[in-house]
Amino acid sequence: MTTQTTNRMDLVFRKLKAENRTALIPFLTVGDPDLETTLAIITELETAGADILELGVPYSDPLADGPVIQRASARALRGEVHLRTCMETALKAREAGSSLPFILFSYYNPILQMGLDTFFADLNKHEISGLIIPDLPVEESAEMRRRSDEVGVNLIPLVAPTSSERIAKIVSGASGFIYCVSSLGVTGERSSFHADVEAFIDSVRQATDLPVAVGFGISTGEQVARFAQICDGVVVGSAIVRKIEEVIPLLDHPATRNEGLLQIREFVAQLKRP
Repeated sequence: MTTQTTNRMDLVFRKLKAENRTALIPFLTVGDPDLETTLAIITELETAGADILELGVPYSDPLADGPVIQRASARALRGEVHLRTCMETALKAREAGSSLPFILFSYYNPILQMGLDTFFADLNKHEISGLIIPDLPVEESAEMRRRSDEVGVNLIPLVAPTSSERIAKIVSGASGFIYCVSSLGVTGERSSFHADVEAFIDSVRQATDLPVAVGFGISTGEQVARFAQICDGVVVGSAIVRKIEEVIPLLDHPATRNEGLLQIREFVAQLKRP
């Protein structure tokens, strides 16, 4: 057992706090449009200034994902990408030189199908720093928290504006950071957020000493800058996945592949300089 991967994410947040900066946390669907391109995109995201990376496991029946990520999952599933493939991709990215902390974003059923013993052994072996399971309620998470702690992987909870009196319970067993959901409903780009989102984030901050990140719907540099004033991290998912979808025709041809990758890099880079 090792805590090396946990330390990787903790060190990022400590470093950024000392520099008075906020973590940019992109999300991508592993295998969209294919595994080789996913590895290339990881390199581009790191070059663009990503601090931590969420690796989405493609899933056929998502609960929290909007249409953009659903389409990305469908493309990845056609390539037979599964949970183990995603962990292998993280390790390949690390072997290729990436220093980003990786967070695995997976629904519970693929984990259950793999078997908890195998899953947690593989998490650490493949250098995964964190784990998000959006359909695992806190009331049923004790076993996953225990196992995560044993292998030094952060189990990161989602907290919604409607969590209210459950916030303290949700954050009490967390590690890594707290993921605040900015809006109700599924993921997707938005021009507005929950009316009391700032007060909600403040209530989460009062309940924990862990870093607090916000996601769901954030898609522009201006929105990143807004939430960077009150959070330790900002997650951008659907907007990046949509950009990848837009440039697939470029990525599919050797002559234009680099242009497609450059467009993804520039899109993410501008999120840090509104």
